Amino acid sequence: MPNALPNATMTKFGYPATLIGETGHWSVLLRQQQVTLGALVLVCRDEAGAFGALSPAAFTDLHAAVSRIEPILRDFVSYEKINYLMLMMVDPDVHFHVIPRYQGKRTHLDQVFPDAGWPGPPALGQAVEPEEAVRESLLRRLRGAWDAASA
Repeated sequence: MPNALPNATMTKFGYPATLIGETGHWSVLLRQQQVTLGALVLVCRDEAGAFGALSPAAFTDLHAAVSRIEPILRDFVSYEKINYLMLMMVDPDVHFHVIPRYQGKRTHLDQVFPDAGWPGPPALGQAVEPEEAVRESLLRRLRGAWDAASA
C-alpha cells in the first residue's frame, strides 16, 4: 500500500517542488542534478527497502509510470536510449534514476546538457545543475506533458 506521506527519498530529491506526476504507487520527480536533459527520479511510495519487497500492485503500476515517462522524454529530449538505474546505496526507498541517453548534447533555454558518458555508463559525477529559470521551465514542460498523457 502506498504511503500517503512523502518518504525520505522523495524529500531528498526535492518533493513536492520537483514533482512531475504520480501513479497509484510511484512519484516522478525532476532530478535536481541533470545527468542528461530530462533526468528524472522514479520513487515508489510503498514502504519497501528492497525491490523484491514491493507489493504486486506496485510492480503492476511500474508499467503505468514507465509507459508515460518514455514517450514524454522521447518527445522532449529525442533520446537514443534510456537507462533506469536502481542504485539504492544511500537513499533507502525503492527508486530509479531515469536517464535519457544521447550522443552529444541537448540545449534548453540556452543551457547545455551534454551526455558526458555516451556511449558508456552515465557520468553521474558530471551532472549539470540547471539555472532556476531552466529548472522551472523543465518542470512546467514535463508536468504539462504528464498531464496531457493522462487525458
